Amino acid sequence: MPDVINEYQKWKQQGEDLRVQAKYAMETRYRELLTEAVQIAEMYRTDFGAALKPPSGVTAFRYKATAKPKAKKAAPKGKVESKGKVEARTEAPAAKPAAKPNPKVLGLQKKLATARKKLEDAKLGGATTRPYEDKVYELEDELRLATQA
Repeated sequence: MPDVINEYQKWKQQGEDLRVQAKYAMETRYRELLTEAVQIAEMYRTDFGAALKPPSGVTAFRYKATAKPKAKKAAPKGKVESKGKVEARTEAPAAKPAAKPNPKVLGLQKKLATARKKLEDAKLGGATTRPYEDKVYELEDELRLATQA
């Protein structure tokens, strides 16, 4: 009889773990689809000058439209004008201009930091740490994949 109870408890725990994983996967997929929808709507707006209307079942779909990026004037490389004279720059030219950090990577890093803090709080409080460990593992994996791409 105790074997049946132990097996039932294991099964119940596995079901809970699977439920947490499925919830996370669905939330992630939902956000990915919304992000893609925003990109398509923005592309449509810039190309055709009108906003896309959501399907009739969707009552609201709002996002902040980005302003058109302004072209920056490039400074001449290697020379600077000073008091009517052309002088060589004393600064060493940078190998590459600093690339803008990927917003997806920044968001994942922020989520990972939050998940790690929650894990530490759970450890200190004596609570169950398994869901937090899973979340940290998933975020680390997703961050690793995002930085490889």
